[in-house]
Amino acid sequence: MRMDRINLAIIRELRDGRRSFKKIAETLSLAENTVRSRYEKLTAAGILQVCGLVDPDKIENHRLVYMGIKLVGLNLVEKAKEFVKLPGVINVCVVTGRYDLILTVLLKEDAGLLTFFKDHLDRIKGILSTETFVSYKGYNHRVPYVLP
Repeated sequence: MRMDRINLAIIRELRDGRRSFKKIAETLSLAENTVRSRYEKLTAAGILQVCGLVDPDKIENHRLVYMGIKLVGLNLVEKAKEFVKLPGVINVCVVTGRYDLILTVLLKEDAGLLTFFKDHLDRIKGILSTETFVSYKGYNHRVPYVLP
């Protein structure tokens, strides 16, 4: 699907996911049916998903953690698919540089990180090393709530 200026404008307007198609159409000087049709095409193509996001700093007893993962082999995509299934994992990115994968994980503060390593990360074969970055304060960061 081609991302033209209208599709990008509609996506920008949907930063407030509760905004009506009518209001978006008025703002962009488009017909409401045009906005609705493009929205449906964008969601069907997997480009756009409207969902509720939370500020992880405001969820009591939870902590956002980033993990750099170095793997033994080069089957990065297959491994990324394994990691994304783990409880609390919000996303996994295949990256260049020092790590092969970067994970974003939402964990409970009370032994959540230890439990994640012991009960989940330890079961994935081929991990050479990990480095963990605990977020103490984020700015303009919203994530989907995944039940850790």
